[in-house]
Amino acid sequence: MKAGVEAIGYKDKLDIILLQFVTVMKDGKPVKMSKRLGTAITMDDLLEELSADVIRFFFLQKSANTHLSFDMNLAKEQSEKNPVFYVQYAYARICSILEKAGNIGETKGLDLLKDKREIELMKQILKFKEIIEDTVEDYQLQRIPQYAIDLATTFHGFYQDCQVLVEDQDLKNQRLNLVLATQIALKNVLDLMGVSAPEKM
Repeated sequence: MKAGVEAIGYKDKLDIILLQFVTVMKDGKPVKMSKRLGTAITMDDLLEELSADVIRFFFLQKSANTHLSFDMNLAKEQSEKNPVFYVQYAYARICSILEKAGNIGETKGLDLLKDKREIELMKQILKFKEIIEDTVEDYQLQRIPQYAIDLATTFHGFYQDCQVLVEDQDLKNQRLNLVLATQIALKNVLDLMGVSAPEKM
C-alpha cells in the first residue's frame, strides 16, 4: 500500500495503524476464537447483531496499542450504561428542546449565563478544536469518543439544573443559543466517528 501511494506521488503520506487483539465478551465470558477451528468472529458477524454506530464507537474508545474487550451485552443495552446510547440520547434531547422552542431569538451575548453548569458546558464546547488538533498530531483517536461522552455528560448536567424554556426571554434566548452550540459540536464529533445523530429516540 505504501509503494502504491508513493507511486502516485504521495511518498510518506500513508501511516498504517495496527490494532491490538480484540476479545469479544458475552455474558461476562470471553468468546473463544480459533482460526484453525473456524470459530473466529468477523466484522460481518458483529454487524449481524449490532449497528455500525455501536461498533465504530466501541472500537474507537481504546488506543490502537491497547487491548480491547468488546462487551456484546453492553453494546446491545439501551441505557445510559451504553456510551453510544448515552451520547445519542443527549443529541436527541437537544433536538427536542430546539423543536419545542421554535425560532431562537437574537442575543447580543451570553452575559446572563453565570450558572456553574452553563459555564462548564461552554468550556466543554470550546475544547472541541483542541481535541481535534491534538488527535491529528498523534492519532490518539480515543480522545474523540471520550470527548463525545464528556460533552454529553456536561449537557445532561446542564439540562438537569438549568431550565431552558424560561419566561425571561433574554435568558431563554441565551440558553437556547448555548443548546444550539452544543448540538453543533455534538453533531460534528458524531460525524467524525461515522456515528449517526438521531433527532428522536
